[in-house]
Amino acid sequence: MIDHRIVAHDEWMKASQALLAKEKEFTRLREEMARERRALPWEKVEKEYVFETPEGRVTLADLFQGRGQLIVQHFMFGPTWNEGCPSCSYWADNFNGIDVHLAARDTSFVLVSRGPLDRLLAYKKRLGWTFRWVSSLGSDFNFDYGVSFTPDTPQPAYNFGTMTVKGEEMPGITAFRREDGVIYRTYSTYARGLDLLNGTYHLLDITSKGRDEADLPWPMAWVRRHDKY
Repeated sequence: MIDHRIVAHDEWMKASQALLAKEKEFTRLREEMARERRALPWEKVEKEYVFETPEGRVTLADLFQGRGQLIVQHFMFGPTWNEGCPSCSYWADNFNGIDVHLAARDTSFVLVSRGPLDRLLAYKKRLGWTFRWVSSLGSDFNFDYGVSFTPDTPQPAYNFGTMTVKGEEMPGITAFRREDGVIYRTYSTYARGLDLLNGTYHLLDITSKGRDEADLPWPMAWVRRHDKY
């Protein structure tokens, strides 16, 4: 039985127009936030980070592939893990095929994890992904960018020091800029800040059920790796 208000077309149009006004205001605020994000000061990258790739060892500068910008998705896959995080995998499904579009805007994209390269590549093949994925195992990269932790890490340590973590890995995304051979961090976001990068969730948001997670043990209890549904 439908437990929702049902109306005629004219009333539906009136309600939709009222919502449209709010959606336009939300769009304006989102664009304002994007301008503030772009206006953030930059942080110079002082260390020389090295990553393992299928082509051999490369530096952070190499990951730019000659472009001016680089987006790094910090994917949770620890050194001893056999599979990647299911939630990170859900997010990663939204990134397949975007590389060419980002490249057209002078931006490279790569996933970085501390897992051994052979395990990352095997998992990537299993799930049919085509984006680049490199290993930061043995470097400080994940620790310096706030997504990997040791038992001795002072807490709260995650999300700019606002959240306590118990595990060794957490998700995030970082944007870098390269100017005159110098690399800068321009932006990072973690936790719920990653929400805007998940197109699947935002498609669900326009449906009548929405994400429909209120009665679950935790919000993403339903999420599976896409070959496990």
